Parts: sequence; structure tokens; C-alpha cells
Amino acid sequence: MTKAAETSKTQEELLNDLIIDAIQDIKGKNITKFDLRHLHDRPTNYFIICEGESSTQVNSIIERVKKRVRDEMNIMPHTIEGKENAKWVLADYFTTVVHVFYKETREYYDLDDLWSDAKITRYEDL
Repeated sequence: MTKAAETSKTQEELLNDLIIDAIQDIKGKNITKFDLRHLHDRPTNYFIICEGESSTQVNSIIERVKKRVRDEMNIMPHTIEGKENAKWVLADYFTTVVHVFYKETREYYDLDDLWSDAKITRYEDL
């Protein structure tokens, strides 16, 4: 990315790009960004949802996101929930909420369908 393109991005966009890159570092699967800004009763501006293939990977993904966002943007999550059983771990960055699911848990709660009226961007698995 060119320096000019990088400076034209908002803080939110830079945060979201970094979160997605951090998820890809740990080989998170089925990464989806939900842009909720046009919805009236939205809980936040963005959801970034992905899945891991084990509870260890789910925890590793959220820890990688937390570390990279802290180190590269000096931002800490407001809260992280769900690390105990690592079936659904959530990191709340106020404008973006990261959901890292164990595959079966993602299917069960089906947030993808619940927020299907959002503007959706899907990312390739690496």
C-alpha cells in the first residue's frame, strides 16, 4: 500500500485492516467484515468474524489481534470475553468488535445470517 493510500484511510479502516492481517497471521478461517454503519440499531460500526479449528487456535487468534493492535496502534480492547472455554471469544474495540469462533459455535449462533443486512466483505483464507 502506498503511503498516500495509507494516510487517506480512517483510523477505523486502519484498525480493521490490522485486525484482519493479525487473524491471517494465525491462519484464521472464513474471515468476514460486517459494515454496520448504515443500520439504525447497530451495536457498533463493524463486526469482524472468523473461526479457528481448535480452542487453542481461537485463543491464539485473539491474542495475536490484541498484541498487534497494542504494539502497532497503541490501542487496547475495552474488553475480551469468552477466553475460558474458547468457543466464542470477543474483543471489543468500541467501533469494531472481533468475534473469533470455534467452527461449530459459529454455525450455532449464526451471526452471519443475523447481520446479513450489513455490507459484507469476505476475505480469502491464507
